[in-house]
Amino acid sequence: MRYENSKSVILIILVLVSILLTWNLWTFQPNYETMEKSNNVAEVTLSEKQEVKKIIKPDLALFHIRGEHHGTTNVNELDKLIKEVSQWSFYDVKSYTGNVANMNELIHEDGNAEIIFPTEIPVELYRNVLNFEDKKLPTFNFDRIIIKTNNSEKESGIVYFFSTNNQQVYISRISTTFLNNFNQHFFKNANQYPRYFAFKPTEKRTLYLPEGTTDMMEYKYLPVPLNSDEFKVALFNDPSFVQKSVVPTGEEFTNGSSKMNINYNSNMLLYVNPTGDTDYVEKSKDLIKRSIDFVNEHGGWTDPYRYVNNDEYNHKVTFRLYSMDGYPVFNDSGISEINEVWGRNEINKYVRPSISLKLPLKFEMHKVTSPSGYTALAFLQQKKNFKMEQIEAFSLGYRMEKDLKEPRLIVLEPAWFYRYNNTWSLIDTEDLGGVKHGLE
Repeated sequence: MRYENSKSVILIILVLVSILLTWNLWTFQPNYETMEKSNNVAEVTLSEKQEVKKIIKPDLALFHIRGEHHGTTNVNELDKLIKEVSQWSFYDVKSYTGNVANMNELIHEDGNAEIIFPTEIPVELYRNVLNFEDKKLPTFNFDRIIIKTNNSEKESGIVYFFSTNNQQVYISRISTTFLNNFNQHFFKNANQYPRYFAFKPTEKRTLYLPEGTTDMMEYKYLPVPLNSDEFKVALFNDPSFVQKSVVPTGEEFTNGSSKMNINYNSNMLLYVNPTGDTDYVEKSKDLIKRSIDFVNEHGGWTDPYRYVNNDEYNHKVTFRLYSMDGYPVFNDSGISEINEVWGRNEINKYVRPSISLKLPLKFEMHKVTSPSGYTALAFLQQKKNFKMEQIEAFSLGYRMEKDLKEPRLIVLEPAWFYRYNNTWSLIDTEDLGGVKHGLE
């Protein structure tokens, strides 16, 4: 009897062990380590991506009303204007250069509205902003859109696209409904904008400057350093092979062929890729779009930048920093610009600020009154050996400098600037009698 009981206990134990082993076999999973692809690079986004219409924007809108000229540089007003024009449908676009005896009279004719850009734009690129009905557009550049409000034609309105550099004009048609809405909402009330006067450096070029003084803000910022490691991931093909070194001026990154330097003193980033093919033959439109896409890929629009220049010969595209109220910002060291130089398939050189102006010191802001266009123009007319006919552009803007009292801060000071022989220069406010300070 005792033997039978022992036998039953042993049998039960064996059955339980069998069940346990079977369960372990069914539920067993080998502990393999996950293998990751070494060439996968995480996407870097320093800031938001921007559409073409945010990067390519006008600097000035002019309205020629009964012999007077009124204009605005206000960023909100210009945005409203472009939003309106982007809703139009343009059609029957064709060259009109051969039909014009005097370009100046055509452009600045009484009743015209001008939308003026800082540089020339390929029409194919701006097709992302404007709506062209023509499937095949002629190839041309423009830096002014001229809306003819005094329209004698009943069936359609007329809009011109003008190139200052090439002295070429293209004509297009729009619905009279669009033109009537523009007259009602924009041109009719444009005399509320400040008055401008005409200055003609040459017979072929007319510049417009504000008649009166202009109230502007002086800004101070605590700059925010951008993450150099994020740029390393964004710019190098395989960041795992990149070596980082601390140098007297800042940081240096290299993979043996390409190099990136972050300079703490100048607050500049320089990336050089000498292995890129320098044989470049792409069109202007492709070069500009590629440059915008490149910055978008790593969210490099860390401040409000705009497209301002395209050097096709050197394959170089420049974007300039603009103030929050829509004025261009200038600096001799290049800290207010993003510059790209391209090869055929790769970027050869990328130069940009390594800081962002994200922290404005609002308690340090104050209003100043900048001198009139007449005052700025008179100063240049008195300069010795200065050729007025070589002035290409005139603009109020900001000089970007380190604060003399507190070098950690960045100051934006209002000033007059002019482009002479393709180079922007400053008219020092001291030469114009200084600026008047007010309280805000």
